[in-house]
Parts: sequence; structure tokens; C-alpha cells
Amino acid sequence: MRDFNSLSEQEILALAISLEEEDERIYADFAEGLRQDFPATSAVLDGMREEESGHRRRLIELYQKRFGEHIPLIRRQDVKGFVQRQPVWLIKPLGLDKLRKQASAIEVETRHFYETASARAQDASVRQLLDDLAQEERYHALRAQELGEEKLTAESKSEEEQAKRRLFVLQVVQPGLAGLMDGSVSTLAPVFAAAFATKNSWDAFAVGLAASLGAGISMAFAEALSDDGSLTGRGHPALRGFVTGLMTAVGGIGHTLPFLISNFRIAMTVAGAVVLVELFTIAGIRNRYMGTPAFSAALQVVLGGVLVFLTGVLIGNA
Repeated sequence: MRDFNSLSEQEILALAISLEEEDERIYADFAEGLRQDFPATSAVLDGMREEESGHRRRLIELYQKRFGEHIPLIRRQDVKGFVQRQPVWLIKPLGLDKLRKQASAIEVETRHFYETASARAQDASVRQLLDDLAQEERYHALRAQELGEEKLTAESKSEEEQAKRRLFVLQVVQPGLAGLMDGSVSTLAPVFAAAFATKNSWDAFAVGLAASLGAGISMAFAEALSDDGSLTGRGHPALRGFVTGLMTAVGGIGHTLPFLISNFRIAMTVAGAVVLVELFTIAGIRNRYMGTPAFSAALQVVLGGVLVFLTGVLIGNA
């Protein structure tokens, strides 16, 4: 890697052209990645891409006047001091917050580059262009805001909020709800079977803890390996697996913790109350995020939970 201070004016211009081309393509990738779910924001990014394209054309015109037709390929990774960027194609799916942060970092870094390069330039025309581009990058965020005011109408903002909510439901709520349901319901049978069979709180706690953690690990791997999210848009498999596994374990441990109470009757009473809270919480989540009618959600979840609970009671008393 070369030190930036060792670059000539010709090399600085060549590097600037390469940087603008890379930024242009990044904004194009951003815009394309959001086009289906967030069309208004995609239009804003298209505008930013066009600005970067204009910067590149002006740099090429000046380079041709000063140094001829051949432009050497000098990239950011060839020069010390640049921040390592995560490739856009590896950021799937694109999130608005992550995108805004990366776009902001791009603008700040590019402006700093032009300010530093301008201070080293000796030729008046080169210095003038680099100064101009530094100022334009300084106001790039303002231009993005103007484009947003033009493109992001109240209706499109509402549509994008709905799309963002759908993605949140798809990538976080659904796997978390699946885990919570599995952990809360499937562990009822072994926990209460052990409780009624042994009449010992600690034995029930040990069985419940093992069942909860085991189910959490199993569900985490099952969800993570189900698909990579590239076609379904369900998000990164590791995140989905973590959310599912965590909520599965939480769902099972909730009604297991009461068995730390040494008095068996009190432990059973508290555990039963916790089970009811868990089941109605799941029904509430289904009603809020999945659009399931409240009565239908409560009936489905509570009925299933009661059947599993009774199974554990029958086996424990057998």
C-alpha cells in the first residue's frame, strides 16, 4: 500500500475517479436493493448515484486535459488511510438504518479525501475542482434531504413504514414467536410430568431446564438451516436462529423457574399461573403482529397449551 502523501497529482486524480466510480456503484446497489420494498428511498439513492456520476465525469475531463487518455487503476485498497467497507452484496437484506449509516460514512470519508487532496494540489485547475467537489460532498447530505422531500411524500413514507414493519415481522417476530410457542408449549409435558411423577420441585426444575435449553439449541439450528434468506427475504439465518433459539429457551424456562421454590404446592401454583401468562402473551403477539383475531388467537394457543399440559399430568400420574 502507498502512503497518500507520496501520490502525485496524476495519481490523486486517478484515485478520485476510482472512488467516485465505486461510490456510484454502491448507491446503485443500494437503490436496487430497496427498489421493491422502499421505492421512494430507492429514488433518492438514484439521485445520489447520478451526482456521483457527474463528479466522475468532471474528474475524467480534467484528467484528460492534464495527463492524457490513459487513467491508471488506483483503488482505495492500494492507499493507506481508507476505512475498510463491507461489500454491499454481503449485506442482505438491506436495512434502512444500516444503509443510512453507511451512506453517511461514505459522504464523510469522500469529503475528507477531497479536502486533503486539495491541500496537496499544486495545479490551480486541479485544486479548484477538488475544492468544489469537497464542498459538494459537504452538502451531499442536504441534497439527499431535498431529494427526500421531493420523492418521499406522506403516502410513500407510510408505505415504506408498512414495508419496514412487514420485514420486521418476517425477520424477527415470526422466528421469535415460533420459538416462544415451541418453548412455552412443548416443554409443558416433560416439566409437569416430572413434577407430578416425583412430587419434588428440584427434579421438575432440572427436567424443565434441560428440556428448555435442549429445545432452544435444537430450534436455533433448525431455523438457521431452514433457508439462507436470499430468496425468501427472511433475513440472515444466524440472526433468525439466535432469535428462535433464545425465545424457545425463554418460553420453557418461564414456567420452570417457579420450581426453584422448595414447597411443591406453591411451586405448582406459581408455575400454573406463569403458564397462563405465557399462553395469553403468545396470543397477544399473534393478534398484534400476525393479524389473528384476539378470540381466535387465544382459543388456538390456550387450547393447545391445555392439551399438552394435560398430557404431562396424565403421564406424570400414570
